[in-house]
Amino acid sequence: MQLIKSDINIDFIGKQKIGFALSLILILLSIGSLIVHKGPNYGIDFVGGTLIQIKFSQQVSVGKIRSGLSNIGFKDASVQNFGHDYDYEFLIRTSNLEMTNKGLSQSISEAIKASTGIAPEIRRVEMVGPQVGEDLRKKALLALFYSLLFITIYISGRFELKWMLSGVTAGSLMTAVYFLSVFNVSIAVLITAALVITLALFWVLRLKYAMGAIVALLHDVLITVGIFSILNLDFSLPIIAALLTIIGYSLNDTIIVFDRIRENIKGLKTKDAFPALFNKSINQTLSRSILTSVTTLVVLVPLYFLGGEIIHNFAFAMIIGVLIGTYSSIFVASPIVLAAIKR
Repeated sequence: MQLIKSDINIDFIGKQKIGFALSLILILLSIGSLIVHKGPNYGIDFVGGTLIQIKFSQQVSVGKIRSGLSNIGFKDASVQNFGHDYDYEFLIRTSNLEMTNKGLSQSISEAIKASTGIAPEIRRVEMVGPQVGEDLRKKALLALFYSLLFITIYISGRFELKWMLSGVTAGSLMTAVYFLSVFNVSIAVLITAALVITLALFWVLRLKYAMGAIVALLHDVLITVGIFSILNLDFSLPIIAALLTIIGYSLNDTIIVFDRIRENIKGLKTKDAFPALFNKSINQTLSRSILTSVTTLVVLVPLYFLGGEIIHNFAFAMIIGVLIGTYSSIFVASPIVLAAIKR
């Protein structure tokens, strides 16, 4: 199946400045939102506390629920609607960890019944200690970091046959990050510094394809996290799973383009001909890239609207990631490789 004619010739490389400008705007908005909100809106998984989902048989005001919770000492509890308005469901978040699941459920049920006149149905209770939440947050960041570095080893080995050089570089960075993280160094700062050093090393060592791939993947992850921050959506473990999936999806799309570039570039010695060659390679793989994205979205969009609130944010992250990943393979990864070759 071919959505786009094989002889199409869109000047993607000629429009790379527009692409870079759009990416820069999205990245600045993402970083700005993360700074303003002091990071993503971490869910219970990462900050610790208790989450309770309750359901009523008829409409109840959030104010009355909060009033009932305040009467039993849960003044820090947040209450928000969950699902559709006609579901009459709410999520309660509190930092209280002193009661057992049973004791907490009973206390909340009685308090809310007293303030609203309706006994709620307790649908689920999740409790995570603050230390566990911090540990999960640290491991999630490390998982993203290690996955990016392992990917660079694969890209350098496959496209430039520099397995040893990329392996030693990535291995040294992973080892340094691991040991420094043991000494209570801020993991977020540590990984940010390591990624900056990684990009600088790849540029100096002329690992062109690895650099293009990792810049595109960082671009995809940062924008996806930034959109979650802008919309103030919960950032939980399922979102980490979505980000890792996005990394794999975007990498697959990038490899398709890189593979065609490698085939077309054989024997080419004049650097002036590279822009036209890169354009040709992107156009040759455009139909496959768009078809892959469309078929993936055919699954994700119904999942987002019909899959229920539990996987709502996961599906949303995947939709954003698929769109941004396809865009970055064309307007970010390929131009970065071209810039590295021409320098």
